[in-house]
Amino acid sequence: MDGFHDWIGREQVQEERCDAWPMRGLAALLDHEAVPGPGDEILPLAHWLLFAPSVPQSRIGSDGHPQRGGFLPPIAQPRRMWAGSDIRFIAPIRIGDHVRKTSRIAGIEEKVGRTGTLVFVTVENVYETDDGPALSEAQTLVYREAPPPGELPPGARAAPTEAEWTVDIEPDPVLLFRYSAVTFNAHRIHYDAPYANEIEDYPRPVVHGQLIATLMLDGLGSRRRGERLQRFSFRAQRPLLCDTPFAVEGARPGEDGAVALWSRTRDGALTLSATAEFAA
Repeated sequence: MDGFHDWIGREQVQEERCDAWPMRGLAALLDHEAVPGPGDEILPLAHWLLFAPSVPQSRIGSDGHPQRGGFLPPIAQPRRMWAGSDIRFIAPIRIGDHVRKTSRIAGIEEKVGRTGTLVFVTVENVYETDDGPALSEAQTLVYREAPPPGELPPGARAAPTEAEWTVDIEPDPVLLFRYSAVTFNAHRIHYDAPYANEIEDYPRPVVHGQLIATLMLDGLGSRRRGERLQRFSFRAQRPLLCDTPFAVEGARPGEDGAVALWSRTRDGALTLSATAEFAA
């Protein structure tokens, strides 16, 4: 890991205009009737549709991600996953805004787990418009070894059972394709069934953690209209596979106003846990 210490503190700055197209695609995916247009505030977590990876095709790795060694360090462990994020919403981002994103590698940490060596990379992202800071996100990526042949996945944790509301979702290949399209995410585990099965040992393509989080906040938002989301944090708990029906759920707000959220399979296995906080 000593060779990666030089990456800590590395920054990358990108700028672009917030266009209508991907926001319209996301609204359609979420089954919204309203068509977003210039001046409209983007949906929570729609900032992930900005600054899509646009490296040349010749610099795409075998897994569909950009080749390593650019902004992110060239970590050897082959499996890369988005483990979670902690997001603070400061001010709206609207369609038509000029947006500046500053990314900084805040930390790199190596741990040894049951499946071998894990490397955690924390990336801090700050989004600004011409009016000032709009959003900050601490994103955790985890790199891990491929599991030995025949190794069974760890046992599932049970999801909470005190849901105040539930939204049932059928994650078919079209849903996964449409989300990959609006985010320009070419990671093959989300659409390439033979690759997911033969190379990464998933029986079927994997539902994006970001998509689950987006569906979760969409379900919550329909019940908290008019309130401004202030903070959202989530952590992936277990891969969720295409064509596996699941539910996103939320509990009653706690005494501090925070709302516990989660996704679960029909047999009660927890796949993603989250917390949402609203402005007082």
